[in-house]
Amino acid sequence: MNTQTAMEGQGEAAQSEAPKFVVSAQKGQTAPTRMLDILLPLFAGFVFLALWQFLVTYLRIAPYVLPPPSAIAVSLWLNRYDLFRALGNTAFVTLTAFILALLSGIGFGTLLTQNRTLERTLWPYAVALQVTPIVAIAPLVIIWVGLSRVWLALLILSWLVAFFPVLSNTVVGIKSADHGHRNLFKLYGASRWQRFRYLDFPGALPFILSGARISAGLSVIGAVVAEFVAGSGTSTGLAWTIIQSGNMLDIPRMFAALTMLSAFGIVIWIVMTRVQELLLSRWHDSEVRYDG
Repeated sequence: MNTQTAMEGQGEAAQSEAPKFVVSAQKGQTAPTRMLDILLPLFAGFVFLALWQFLVTYLRIAPYVLPPPSAIAVSLWLNRYDLFRALGNTAFVTLTAFILALLSGIGFGTLLTQNRTLERTLWPYAVALQVTPIVAIAPLVIIWVGLSRVWLALLILSWLVAFFPVLSNTVVGIKSADHGHRNLFKLYGASRWQRFRYLDFPGALPFILSGARISAGLSVIGAVVAEFVAGSGTSTGLAWTIIQSGNMLDIPRMFAALTMLSAFGIVIWIVMTRVQELLLSRWHDSEVRYDG
């Protein structure tokens, strides 16, 4: 009897200590893991730039073919005012288009899931809008809005590219709500709004945030492609700076503008990733860290 009691006591003690051990292990490894997430890409980037600099210098490649990173850095510093002004214009179009795509994608996707007939009617047109090349419709959009409002054409074209991922993920997310939970809500007499607020939307949130991350990157691409198509010197974003630099064979300046554009896209991606972590880390399996 005493042996059995002792074994039970040890088992309870082990069970009570196990969660503490797991939690402490998770907390202890979070900071080093995040540090590695930062240091490893930085180290790889440093090695890549050093190798690039060495090969360009050793092989004596002409700067108008492939400039070394040092020349790009010098051009970035000398043209910093023009480049940052162009970045501001591109960022305005990109962020505005992304916000509009986020709001319209979630709203329209929610509307489609509430009415099956409406979804069957309008979904093919949403797909057609997605698969239509932006280069093909860009001249029409520019003509419709007028050359005096090219920024509006850029905004519309960027929104068209960024809209569908949010729409599609919202529809899939809301449809993915657990049917057992839906039956439970129905059993307790929950209204459609209560089911959407407490079940459908929280369940769709991981899908929506995933679509938002894709849409954030596509909004940058949409703004750049739209600016390329608009051309004519009326747009003053980074894409037009790249075109100007290429025409003047100022390749270091072109690479400097491309570097700023890539850095801007990476910043947007990091911000959206952090937002996803903050919203999902406490309850969704995709963001819960377990280092066991």
